[in-house]
Amino acid sequence: MSEETKSLNFIEHIIEEDLANGLKQEALRFRFPPEPNGYLHIGHTKAIGISFGLGEKYNAPVNLRFDDTNPAKEEQEYVDAIKEDISWLGYKWANELYSSDYFQQLYDWAVLLIKEGKAYVDSQSSEAMAEQKGTPTQPGVDGPYRNRSVEENLDLFERMKHGEFAEGSHVLRAKIDMQHPNMLMRDPIMYRILKKAHHRTGTDWCIYPMYDWTHGESDYIEQISHSLCSLEFKPHRELYDWFKEQVYKYQPEALPMLPKQREFARLNLSYTIMSKRKLLKLVEEGIVSGWDDPRMPTISGLRRRGYTPNAIRKFVETVGVAKRDNVIDVALLEFCIREDLNKTAPRVMAVLDPVKVVITNYPEDKVEWLEAENNQEDDSAGYRKVPFSREIYIEKDDFKEEAGSKYFRLTLGKEVRLKNAYIIKGESVIKDDKGHITEIHCTYSEDTSKKVKGTLHWVSIPHAIQAEVREYDRLFLDEAPDAHPDKDFMEFLNPNSLNIVQAYVEPSLKDAKVGDRFQFQRIGYFNVDPDTTSGKLVFNKTVGLKDSWAKQQPSGQKNQKQQQTKQNQSQRKAIDVIQQLGKKYTNLPEAKQQKVKAEILELAKNVSYEELEPLFNTAAKKVGTRIAVMLVLSVLIENGLERNATINEFIEKALEDNNELLVAEAKAI
Repeated sequence: MSEETKSLNFIEHIIEEDLANGLKQEALRFRFPPEPNGYLHIGHTKAIGISFGLGEKYNAPVNLRFDDTNPAKEEQEYVDAIKEDISWLGYKWANELYSSDYFQQLYDWAVLLIKEGKAYVDSQSSEAMAEQKGTPTQPGVDGPYRNRSVEENLDLFERMKHGEFAEGSHVLRAKIDMQHPNMLMRDPIMYRILKKAHHRTGTDWCIYPMYDWTHGESDYIEQISHSLCSLEFKPHRELYDWFKEQVYKYQPEALPMLPKQREFARLNLSYTIMSKRKLLKLVEEGIVSGWDDPRMPTISGLRRRGYTPNAIRKFVETVGVAKRDNVIDVALLEFCIREDLNKTAPRVMAVLDPVKVVITNYPEDKVEWLEAENNQEDDSAGYRKVPFSREIYIEKDDFKEEAGSKYFRLTLGKEVRLKNAYIIKGESVIKDDKGHITEIHCTYSEDTSKKVKGTLHWVSIPHAIQAEVREYDRLFLDEAPDAHPDKDFMEFLNPNSLNIVQAYVEPSLKDAKVGDRFQFQRIGYFNVDPDTTSGKLVFNKTVGLKDSWAKQQPSGQKNQKQQQTKQNQSQRKAIDVIQQLGKKYTNLPEAKQQKVKAEILELAKNVSYEELEPLFNTAAKKVGTRIAVMLVLSVLIENGLERNATINEFIEKALEDNNELLVAEAKAI
């Protein structure tokens, strides 16, 4: 088997086999068929990526077809939002189509099926029909209207169409087999009466086709070669095939292609709800501000939060195409956006929880404009000027009156570096009557070549711009909020999923535009929200610089082996666990690598520089361990560790290595 063949997913294998068996490449045609009853969410990106990705791979058209057969739930707003989302992701459709385009054709084919004795009007209640349908282990029984004459069925069906009957009084059913092992084949409903205006056809129709009848026949009309859908539709495949085989004989010359339905595993994400019905409930009950609330898993919500099309497409590519459902850790999605923004987002300084610092030996009226690098990952990003003055803000968490040897930030009697500026030393503090620190008095040194361990971000008080910063966290506290049969998913809402703070940002952000993305140094990635006005900047937190979410699962959700592993790890030093994870790092698949990377970054918080430094001399062939060491080093530096000659030598040696993963992590530092 060639390397190229090995890299194909199972759907691509099916297509390649069909092409080898005589299917013409120009006959390939795909579609993405959303129902316009809500906004697209992250789960849909997999189906979008598969169909449009195949279109790109095989240079084949991909239709965007709206399955708009339920006017009770569908709106033009959703159509417009879906089109915007797909375009934003970077995909182009060949044709914009609607199932409602085919209402007349579907009706005409239904009439032909009635004439063949393969469809009939049933006038029972839904409860009676459900009772007759049986169970998966018990066959159904024929209903009293199953053997109506063709003439009576035609008359009733036409009168249904003209609106003579009330909703629920009649349905049209396919006449297949009430004893069939597959319950979906037990005379499924094809049409129901629904006296509601449609967003495209208005009041032209009083009957609307059901999904199973509409979907496959729409594929057939459009001559779709491969109809790709998620695994829950696998039991529907038999009915899909039955319907298309019935209508094939009506127009075999005009419509020669019989579509092939194949199913893939849907995308499930931890700590996330994927049900449009449940997402709508969050909107309607005001839990979130709308479908585009940055806490929502909708594409519009992710876009507003600051996610990029590249990050989402990379995420879908990493997850891959599988045949079995599984749950993907949301940390992987967050990893993908970090990786993307690390390369593209300009670095700026912002203070979210400020405390005033007065540099007592700096002239009161002096202002210096110092040079700051915009993005060390982007050679073309250039530099900007940031103002420095006697009074600055730093983060409250970046100061302690007294601190131990592992504290690399500002404290009394010790020096710390200000990013892009001078070295300052804590001298004294001023407190209010409640004992809270209101000012930190420092002295500065112009000798910036001195070796100090900590580096802090800051903003000049006279030049700072006030901004509203919305810090978002996960919307649910439970890993699977809708997987508890005895509890409502709303019980697992995170009461702290949104925290709004008044922050101060450097003056270069004065003219930031809606959608602009930045790295607030040492804090995370942020973007400008549409609520921004000429007089008020509003930023959304996209994601932190590292995964700060500690998984908290009830012990009952873990098997004994997982519990034992965690217990063993907790009894060992973090650096030892990191070494173990690093040993197999380069042999892992990409998705697993990224999960392990997140673990290492979390463990790194409990590692000291003294523990890490001996591993700088790890043998070159143990590249996985060296990658792990580089990851830990990145966390220490991010937390204020000052580089020294030993660190620089380790990084430079890594940059010269042949392993791309190691080089990439070294470049990131």
